[in-house]
Amino acid sequence: MTLGALLKMECGKPDQAPVSRQGRRLGAHLALRAGFVVSALTLPLAPLSATETTALSEQAAATSKDAVDPGVEEARVRKQKREQELASLTQDINVSTDRQSAIEKEIRSIDRDRETLNSKILSSADNIKILETEISDTERRLRKLGENEDAVRASLASRRDVLSEVLAALQRIGRRPPPALAVRPSDALAAVRSAILLNAVMPELRVETEALASDLSELSRLKDVIAKEKKTLLGDAMRLAEEKSRLELLLSAKRQERDRSEQKLAQEKRRSEELAEKSKSLKELIARLETEIESAREASEKSRQASASAKPGRDGRWDPFSDPGRLSPALPFIEAKGQLPWPVAGEMIRDFGQEDEFGSTTEGQSITTRPGSRVTAPADGWVVYAGTFRSFGQLLILNTGDGYHVLLAGMDRIDADLGQFVLAGEPVGVMGTTKLASAATLGLGSTQPVLYVEFRKDGRAIDPTPWWAGTEEEKARG
Repeated sequence: MTLGALLKMECGKPDQAPVSRQGRRLGAHLALRAGFVVSALTLPLAPLSATETTALSEQAAATSKDAVDPGVEEARVRKQKREQELASLTQDINVSTDRQSAIEKEIRSIDRDRETLNSKILSSADNIKILETEISDTERRLRKLGENEDAVRASLASRRDVLSEVLAALQRIGRRPPPALAVRPSDALAAVRSAILLNAVMPELRVETEALASDLSELSRLKDVIAKEKKTLLGDAMRLAEEKSRLELLLSAKRQERDRSEQKLAQEKRRSEELAEKSKSLKELIARLETEIESAREASEKSRQASASAKPGRDGRWDPFSDPGRLSPALPFIEAKGQLPWPVAGEMIRDFGQEDEFGSTTEGQSITTRPGSRVTAPADGWVVYAGTFRSFGQLLILNTGDGYHVLLAGMDRIDADLGQFVLAGEPVGVMGTTKLASAATLGLGSTQPVLYVEFRKDGRAIDPTPWWAGTEEEKARG
C-alpha cells in the first residue's frame, strides 16, 4: 500500500460507528501510550501547518507547469531555446548613437603618430580578447546552470505522483490533525489506529516533504543565479561592442596614415593571387612570393637585416606591447619561445602532429573561436601574403625573420596589407560566424569558427607549442 493510500485511509475516513464501553476503555489505555508516538512523530512536522502545506502545494502547482516538466524532448527544446537566447544576447547588441559619437570624438582627439595609434590599437585588441574570454566563460556557466536546472526538473518530474499524494496528505493532516495525548474515549480506537499508521508513514512523509522543499528551493536559487549571469553577460557584450567599434575607427585612422599608393597595392595583390593559383604547396608559394613580389621581397630583406642586427641572449621576459612604434621585431623569433600571445581567444581542438582524416599528421593547430572574433598577429613580422589559397581559404603569411613564417587561415576577412609590418597583438583579421570548410578543419566536430595556425622554419612545418605563453591562463586569455 502506498504512502498516499495509507494517509487517505486515516485522514479521509468518515466518522466511525460507536464502540462498546470495554473497547473504549481498552482504546483509551492504548491511546495514552500511543499518544507519545503520535506527538513525537508530528513534532518534526509542526512547521507544516494547514496554511503552510497549502502554500507549499500552491508553490508546487505554480511550478508544475514549467518546473515539473518531464520528457527528454522537452528538455532538448529548453536547451535549444537557451542556446538561441545566449546567441541573441551577445550578437544583437549595437552601440547607441550617443556612445558611438563619443567614441568617434575620442579617436579624432588622439595624436595620429604611428606610436600612439599602434599603442591604442594594441590596447583595444587586448581588451577585446579579455572580454571575449569572459563572455565565453559566462556562457559556459550559464550552460552548466541550465543543465542543473534540467536535472532538478527531472527530479521533480520523476516524483510527480508521490509528491501529489504527499501534498494532499499534508493538507488533510493540517485540516484534521492526529489526536494528541489527551483524547476523548470515543476517539480512543481512532487514536490507536492513527498511531500505528502514522508510525509507519510519517518518516517517509517527512523525507518526501523535505525533498520537495529542497528541489523547489534549488530551482528558485538557480533562476536567481541565471538572472545574475545574464546581466553580467549583457554588460560584457555591450563593452565588447564598444571596444570593437573603437578598434574599427583606430584601424581606419591607421590605414589613412599609410603612404603606399592604392594602385601599387592593387597590382601586387593581383600578382600574388596569380602566384597562389600556380603554386602547388605552401613552401612553393612562399618562395615565389619572396622572389617575385616587391613588397614580399622587401619584407624578406628587412627580416634578414633585423636578424643580423638583433642582439642575442636577451634577459628577462619580453613584453609584446612595449615600444609600439617599432619598425622591426623586438627580438629574434627563436628567442620569443614561451612568450607569444595566442592569436585569438579560444580553445585548441586539434594539436600539431595529430592524425587527421586522411591518415597523415597535422602540420598546425586548430583553435575554436567566438563568431566574429578579432584575430591578432602572434608575433612581430611582415605580411608576405594576404588572400585565398587552395583549401586554406583566407590565408595570412607573416615573415617573422630568420627563416620563420607564421600562417593564419580560416578567417572571414583579412585586415593586413602586403608588405605591412605588424606587431604582436595587432589585429590582422576577423573570424566568420560559422566554421569555414577547409582541409585544415575537416572532421572537427565544432560548428564554431576555427582558426588554423601553422609555424614554418625554412619551408618545413614545426610545432608552435613551445612559442606560446606558458600557462593555461595565458593561453585562454590569448
